[in-house]
Amino acid sequence: MLAILTDSTCDIPENLVNQYNIHIVPQYIIWGDEQFRDRLELSPHDFYQRIQTDPQKPTSSQATTGDFLAAIDRAVEKGADKALILTVSSAMSGTFQMAQAAAEKAPIPVSVIDSKGPTMTLGWQVLAAARARDAGASMGEIIAEVAKVRQNLVQVVAMQTMEYLEYGGRIGDAAAWVGTMLKVKPVVRINHETGRVEPAGLARTHKAMLRMLHKKFFDALDTGGELHIAVLHGDAPEEAQQLAERIQDEFNPAELLINTTGPVLGINTGPGALALCGYAL
Repeated sequence: MLAILTDSTCDIPENLVNQYNIHIVPQYIIWGDEQFRDRLELSPHDFYQRIQTDPQKPTSSQATTGDFLAAIDRAVEKGADKALILTVSSAMSGTFQMAQAAAEKAPIPVSVIDSKGPTMTLGWQVLAAARARDAGASMGEIIAEVAKVRQNLVQVVAMQTMEYLEYGGRIGDAAAWVGTMLKVKPVVRINHETGRVEPAGLARTHKAMLRMLHKKFFDALDTGGELHIAVLHGDAPEEAQQLAERIQDEFNPAELLINTTGPVLGINTGPGALALCGYAL
């Protein structure tokens, strides 16, 4: 039996985590003297409420080798004889290296994949792996299916301010924007070859930001195949729902998900951020 593990930045809706028996290894939020396991001990809603009022800003810390080994051991107890771990981009976090170290010490064979992105860039690859596994695919076939999804992924993120992107330190190639007026609304994309954040555009109004998010995403996405799209948000459920309804009307995707961006990534994107992530095959 193949166990599929990932870290908590995947942002996969809980019902799908349960449906596909995906093992989630939490990252950490450090807030002054407090430490929280991502999503388990600090909910996304509570995180976004606090970050707007607490003068002290949080930081994040990656899951450890021990955390991954513990998750592998739990999977073994449930009958797993091999495992596949998928992690957030190695260009954004040391999580991939922690998972690799755990794989070397694990009591069963473990393969590790660098998703080359955050949130549902990772999530879609995890779901692809789980679905291929449940369809009876071999490990080689599962890894090939994950790679095919990754090669077709597009992710664009729109934020209310530069503040969190700059503070979080995951700014990547968008570092060229540092020093720009904080009142502008940055739109970035994920490069799924380098795993880094790249600048996509700057908007001066909220309406322009939403327009740019939609255009940049669908201009880059091949809409000729079966569409799988996720709408992610920084505790802005009504706006995310409106965006999802527009996408449903315009493109009728085979799969359309909505979820809140978790606290670890929210440190970098802030309240009110919106993201589109998806692929077509």
